[in-house]
Amino acid sequence: MKLLAIDCAANLCAACVHDADVGIELGRQVLDLGKGHAEHLMAVIEAALKASGIGYQGLDAVAVSIGPGSFTGLRVGVSTARGLALALKIPAIGVTTLEALAAEAANAFPGRAVLAALDAGREELHAALFDEALVLTYGPTVATLSQATGMAVDAKAVLTGTAAPLIAASGHGFDTGPA
Repeated sequence: MKLLAIDCAANLCAACVHDADVGIELGRQVLDLGKGHAEHLMAVIEAALKASGIGYQGLDAVAVSIGPGSFTGLRVGVSTARGLALALKIPAIGVTTLEALAAEAANAFPGRAVLAALDAGREELHAALFDEALVLTYGPTVATLSQATGMAVDAKAVLTGTAAPLIAASGHGFDTGPA
C-alpha cells in the first residue's frame, strides 16, 4: 500500500510517500514555514511524489494529521487530504499528532510506554499516554506540566513531542524520543 502522509499541524509543512507493505519511506519534502501552509502544501506534495517516483494514481490512501495543532494548518491539511482522496477515490485516514509522535518514539524505544506531549502555551500541554503495545491508556487531554510529569513517572514512559524537554527538566531521568 502506497500512502501519502500530510502534516500541517505545526510549523512544518510536510508530505511523505510511504510503502506500508515493506515499511519504507519512498520520498519526502518538508518546509519549516511557521505560516503559509495553504500556499506551499501542493508543491510540497508534488516534491514528495517526485522523490518517490510515484504519481497520484499510484497512491492507495492519504493520511493526515488531525491535531492537536494549529487550527489553520490542520484545516489546510485535512481539506487537501479530503480533496485528494475524493478525486483519486482512495481513503483518507486521520491520525492525531500525538499518535504519530508516539509511534515514532515506540519505534525508537520498543517495549516502552510513551507519553506524547505538545506545548499548548499558557502553561498547558496536550498529552496522551500509550502503553508498551502503543495502546492509548490516557488522553488525549489538556494537562499541566506537573500532571504530565506525574503520568510519565507512573508509567516509566519515554517522552516525545515539543513538551518533552519541559517534562524532562523535572529531573526524573526520562528517555526522550524524537520531537
